[in-house]
Amino acid sequence: MGRREYAQSCSLACALDRVGERWSLLIVRELALGPLRFSELSRVVGGPPSDVLTKRLRDLEAEGIVGRRQLGPPAAATVYELTELGRGLERPMVELARWGMELQTAEEVAGLEPSSLPGALRTILRPPAELTATVGLRSGGQAFVLRIDRGWIETSRGAEPAAELTLDGPPLLVLAAFVVGAEAEDGVEIEGDRELLETLRRLVVLPERLRAEARELVAQLSSVPS
Repeated sequence: MGRREYAQSCSLACALDRVGERWSLLIVRELALGPLRFSELSRVVGGPPSDVLTKRLRDLEAEGIVGRRQLGPPAAATVYELTELGRGLERPMVELARWGMELQTAEEVAGLEPSSLPGALRTILRPPAELTATVGLRSGGQAFVLRIDRGWIETSRGAEPAAELTLDGPPLLVLAAFVVGAEAEDGVEIEGDRELLETLRRLVVLPERLRAEARELVAQLSSVPS
């Protein structure tokens, strides 16, 4: 079956013709953190059928959104990565995610995967242009970096020893440490600049309904015996 297209003289329809198929934007979401092998991509995207993922990658490659590269020894593996054109999808994705928060519940966020944590923070934080900072995240055995500069947050995989602030814990609890505040720090190891953490907490923007649900969810988790 060929790719379904709107075939309309509209830039939105043109964009959806390229990235509107199921799994496509989730592929872009994960590759925004850096290159991945096919098996790694399949796992973090959510386990689509192999033939479907293969077709989505093939289509994204054909449109110049995703490229593939052969790693040298000792890895000797093929990885997929975003092209410059693909990187241009990051800001629209963040705005779409912010819109999606109006439809989301705190209970749905409870199942957040570690690889989705950087994107979640990039969605809820609105840094001013003058703020420059590097934040490290460790969750589920994975490490990520947020680099804040000129009002934008760049996300990537890997550790950053020079980070001013590092948080380590389950995705939901790390997110709650930003959204709810100091009372939600149980279960999260925090190293570095506490003043920066307080600054970032003040930069969280999300629907008040969702913030209230998050507080209630954290309170429920705190009341469960360990």
